[in-house]
Amino acid sequence: MIVALAGGVGGARLAKGLTEVLAPDELLIVANTGDDFEHLGLHISPDLDTVMYTLAGTNDPVQGWGIAGETWGFMQALERLGGETWFRLGDRDLATHVERTRLLRAGRSLSWITRELCMRLGVHHRVTPMSDDAVRTMVHTSIGTLTFQDYFVRNRAEPAVTRVEFAGAERAAMSQALRTALESTALEAVLVCPSNPYLSIAPILALPGMRAALERRRVPVVAVSPIVGGRALKGPAAKIMRELEQEPSSLTVAQFYRGLIDALVLDQVDANLCGPIETLGIRALPTDTVMKDHRLGVTLARSVVALARTLGNAR
Repeated sequence: MIVALAGGVGGARLAKGLTEVLAPDELLIVANTGDDFEHLGLHISPDLDTVMYTLAGTNDPVQGWGIAGETWGFMQALERLGGETWFRLGDRDLATHVERTRLLRAGRSLSWITRELCMRLGVHHRVTPMSDDAVRTMVHTSIGTLTFQDYFVRNRAEPAVTRVEFAGAERAAMSQALRTALESTALEAVLVCPSNPYLSIAPILALPGMRAALERRRVPVVAVSPIVGGRALKGPAAKIMRELEQEPSSLTVAQFYRGLIDALVLDQVDANLCGPIETLGIRALPTDTVMKDHRLGVTLARSVVALARTLGNAR
């Protein structure tokens, strides 16, 4: 079994590729929930939904998030009534949030709800939230401390970031599926998808016991860099690196994960960074990491799994 840590569009795309390479009982996809928040009285889980819709084949291929062919009647009606429209909820997407909120209020856990929604959408591979407890990403910026969605959506990730924290992480527990997988004798490897290290993967690492589990590394841990040629393909990862006075590069990603990973997969345009990365004690594999289509996502997934298994066989 392989565990994949994912958040955002890049994470969801690699997760989709992994489902073509690994059978349902060979893969557990762990989604970041630090982005979760309550809006219009509904529990919104953006990263969980991006992963779920992508695996179901219903995601918007242009935006990367949301549902393809979405309509916006609800938001248009809400705007006429003077309601909050800064966070856009499509009509079909809204159904997911309504049903999730209903089940949460009925006493179901986020893990149980995620399994149920995946089943209803025809997703056969296992998807779990990182935790059933509330962990909220708080972004300290030049205009004050913002919740993640206030920073990312309402303010379009424009304020300069000075620090990121994860409120509630110290009291949260890993989801049962994640904990069981990490403790299982069947665990083969842990993969870190090309998600924003600061905003998508760090909340998972903040869970008690998670970082220690990776530091022990009884199985190979392989990460994929979200930075290509000094740029992030999606999201503000490169911008945050600059604001934290770090160079946007795969080397910086390697330094961020130092002590937690055995290998970093980076794009071939950054092959010149392999030497510096390997001086950190991290194996570097240059390949094509830009998932322009599903075929390339599957190819990348095969490369990452093959590297993890090679490292595992060498132990």
